[in-house]
Amino acid sequence: MNLPPLEKAFIGLGSNISPEAHLPQAVQLLELNPSIEVLKVSSVWESAPVGFTDQAPFCNAAVLVQTSLLPKSLKSDVLGTIEQQLGRVRDPLNKNGPRTIDLDISLYGCQVITTEGFVIPDPEIAQRSFLSVPLAELDPQFAHPVLKKSLEQIANESTTSQSLKHRPDIVLCSAASSRSH
Repeated sequence: MNLPPLEKAFIGLGSNISPEAHLPQAVQLLELNPSIEVLKVSSVWESAPVGFTDQAPFCNAAVLVQTSLLPKSLKSDVLGTIEQQLGRVRDPLNKNGPRTIDLDISLYGCQVITTEGFVIPDPEIAQRSFLSVPLAELDPQFAHPVLKKSLEQIANESTTSQSLKHRPDIVLCSAASSRSH
């Protein structure tokens, strides 16, 4: 039996409704999925909300996983299920509204995928330090397949555009993070 090849995927996490509970729970649920191996988790970073600003600040992080799942299956079957389990409600009138959890594939190996409603790498990585800084923590030298820059370079260039506050009080425990630190 041929197994599908394993691919590294960078998953962005965000929450502004009880992030102290929801971000660690999301990592735990990822670890419980038999199709995913959590390799590393980032620190948690707080930033002002984007778009709809009349809400609590967001806490963001990233997780590096290895999976045999294809991106669409990873997004809909795994990440979408975790969002539902953690009470994610999507407001069709306010895509930037408050949320218990938001899970997105930021990068999927070196693949570039553009289909209706599905773009990888996340086109906002270079503009949003709350995306680039946690991603750079996971693998600073990883080359963005479109921008042809390391995640560290992208994070260094984007941090000037938005202030981030490190949140060491929110710990995303995982067996992988304890091995990597």
